Amino acid sequence: MAQGKLFAVSDQHVAHEENRRITESLRPESDEDWLVVAGDVGEKFEDVGWALELLAGRFAKVVWAPGNHELWTHPRDPAALRGVERYEALVGMCRALGVLTPEDPYPVWPGPGGPVTVAPLFVLYDYSFLAPGARTKEESLRMAHDSGIVCTDEYLLHPDPFPSRDAWCRARVALTEQRLAAVDPEHRTVLVNHYPLVREPTRILRHPEFAQWCGTELTADWHTRFRAEAVVYGHLHIPRSTRHDGVRFEEVSIGYPRERRSRPPRGPLHQILPHPVRGAAA
Repeated sequence: MAQGKLFAVSDQHVAHEENRRITESLRPESDEDWLVVAGDVGEKFEDVGWALELLAGRFAKVVWAPGNHELWTHPRDPAALRGVERYEALVGMCRALGVLTPEDPYPVWPGPGGPVTVAPLFVLYDYSFLAPGARTKEESLRMAHDSGIVCTDEYLLHPDPFPSRDAWCRARVALTEQRLAAVDPEHRTVLVNHYPLVREPTRILRHPEFAQWCGTELTADWHTRFRAEAVVYGHLHIPRSTRHDGVRFEEVSIGYPRERRSRPPRGPLHQILPHPVRGAAA
């Protein structure tokens, strides 16, 4: 029997026809392979369902963590749900497809390099990755608006029934922290989140003001506290492998077509386990 691999991908953005074709091309190497999907499959409910159903039919197990785009209430999406209600509807759709979500028991990877608990996370962001020179969330947001670098989330990602996105983030962090603390202490983990769990990966952003929509300081020690073998994330559209406190961080996004044309070619699937033998990017 072929030994399985754990692969990862994110930021498929299947509304773009070229990206849709890339998603259609994603296939396992064996019947034992798993796939983690770290968010931003698409903006429309039906597009997310199309992609996850396709992948669930090919990989032995698919594990999904939401990105910000899935949570948008897009004006062209017939599914006009907002906030927690939209997230819960996405979870329900995933469960109907056999796709695991942050609300399900964390699966244990039994293949080479295991046993490793694979934990899909949904913790959002709380604006604590402040823009350079800002001392408060309000200052940071003002600087972003003044520079014209404002995430579309401010208009389409609604936190209902929470009063703000950062309040929703704090609630998700508290819930997720409890679940991670309950993982078998003998297990290493693969932490899958749309956003990087630490700020360092955002420091290469062309527009540093955008970092405030890229995570929270509340997760800064999770990769060490919760014994991460690897942290998988997307959102930045800068695919690369880095290390923080000795832990491998893998940015696995496909990104937009225009972005791929300006960087060296790289396959859309990224091997997480067993640890691939390759040089890590700086």
